Amino acid sequence: MADDKSKHDAEHAEGHGKREPSYLVAQRGLKSWLFTIDHKRLGLMYLGSTLLFFFVGGVAAILFRTELLTPAGDFIPWLLSHLPTALGGTGGDVEAAVAQSATTYNKLFTVHGAVMVFLVIIPAVPGSLGNFLLPLMLGAKDVAFPRLNLLSFWVYTLGACFFLYTLFAGGLDTGWTFYTPYSSTTGTAVVSALFGAFILGFSSILTGLNFMVTIHKMRAPGMTWNRMPLFCWSIYATAVIQVLATPVLAITLLLLVVERTLNIGIFDPAMGGDPVLFQHFFWFYSHPAVYIMILPGFGIISELVAVHSRKHIFGYKAIALSSVAIAIISFIVWGHHMFVSGQSELAAIVFSFLTFAVAVPTAIKVFSWVATLYKGSIQFNTPMLYALMFLFTFSIGGLTGVFLGTLSVDVHLHDTYFVVAHFHYVMMGGTIIAFIGGLHHWWPKMTGRTYSVWQSKWAALLVFIGFNMTFFNQFVLGQQGMPRRYYTYVPQFQQQHMMSTIGSYILFLGLLWIAIYLLASLRRSAAPKEPLPDNTWGGASLEWSTQTPPIEHNFHGQPRVDTDPYNFPQIDRTGEVDHH
Repeated sequence: MADDKSKHDAEHAEGHGKREPSYLVAQRGLKSWLFTIDHKRLGLMYLGSTLLFFFVGGVAAILFRTELLTPAGDFIPWLLSHLPTALGGTGGDVEAAVAQSATTYNKLFTVHGAVMVFLVIIPAVPGSLGNFLLPLMLGAKDVAFPRLNLLSFWVYTLGACFFLYTLFAGGLDTGWTFYTPYSSTTGTAVVSALFGAFILGFSSILTGLNFMVTIHKMRAPGMTWNRMPLFCWSIYATAVIQVLATPVLAITLLLLVVERTLNIGIFDPAMGGDPVLFQHFFWFYSHPAVYIMILPGFGIISELVAVHSRKHIFGYKAIALSSVAIAIISFIVWGHHMFVSGQSELAAIVFSFLTFAVAVPTAIKVFSWVATLYKGSIQFNTPMLYALMFLFTFSIGGLTGVFLGTLSVDVHLHDTYFVVAHFHYVMMGGTIIAFIGGLHHWWPKMTGRTYSVWQSKWAALLVFIGFNMTFFNQFVLGQQGMPRRYYTYVPQFQQQHMMSTIGSYILFLGLLWIAIYLLASLRRSAAPKEPLPDNTWGGASLEWSTQTPPIEHNFHGQPRVDTDPYNFPQIDRTGEVDHH
């Protein structure tokens, strides 16, 4: 792709010419950030917010994994007895600490699950990288509705505030699924958490609508659907799911609020309600939500594999259309979460078959990525390391989903640590690993800074080792019958739990290291002596034809697209530049 009408971009492609102020300094002051309608700044604000909540959810995970280090249930009582009452502790009252310990454990894993799902994984890639990159990749000045984009961020912030209030108003112990009838009767702050998730849904819908209109109406001249980067295809499929599925969750949460506040029997059998009805409503949204989480990660991996193997993506149309196929099929497989709920045998068989069917478009993507790598000029830089890590971990997550989609096997594995391991191999090993890889890939473009190469590679190794130590042996735990969400356990499971906990510490250190060297790259003293090249990796999509960091309105003139986004020019790669 090239911008034939812009002399400025042509000059920068050759490494010379006068540089314009970037979007980071085009306007100054806190107000210019809080009320910005620049999609790039909003992307950075989403990035900072989701990473903050990622830390909160991670700390909660470390705390309850430390509790599971031993089967006795002794860490949380010790922690509560040493915390002052203002921070939720017992101020030295050991008996009260022991009495509260099991409920506190439930609150910790609920905080981890709810924060990670609603505040991190669902909005992370669309909100940060999607907002930043979509107009650049399409050759647009901004998204279709810039003010709506700002509103979606502040709606997200408002929903997050409700979750923060929940933490300080007694916490939440229902799990992130809010299953009834327990969520109808527990004394924790369910209503505020429900309102938080309800509000976050509006942010998701607004973002999805904006992206769909942007893709339909604001593509650069010459950018047909068959010339659109695969990251844009994945964002488009994600937006379709967000717009169609999220209202179902909103209605479900409102009905649960009505049941709790007005004592109207909807889901609680004690009042004449049906708890299985809640499961149908919840999973009709939440299984498509799994693809809201993973589809953007697929788009990132498509870009990373092609750019860093210097090879045209294999099966472009198949990858693009498989994203749409996944979005469609995701609406008709929710029943595989309910094999043991008492639904009819026929329904269970149908949902099992559809679960196998959704694996087909996903397998098409994996096959295409591997075929792209075959005989490619693979550069083992940090983004490619995360892409290869993704192929390993996500494949394990996807294949173990086949076990859970099989009726007879799921009866044994349901609600065990096998499900925990599968879910984390898909979400953490898929979405989060892809997100981190994409962050390293586009970090120079977003910030104009580079990170330490050797630190980034060692941190990637820590993440890979820590992640697999944490979750791989949980497949064995689940197969042996260890139920999930249990506060204590029999001693025969201690060895596997110890390995998982040690692995979680390694994983946490790896993620913390990533945050440290990325933040260190932003220091004034770490700025490179010469501006970074605009095309850091030798990519062929439009975001690499802009200045680094981009100017406020992205392009001088209107870009025109002549070739597809994976027609790589024969140039020398600059690779990663280590200024440390």
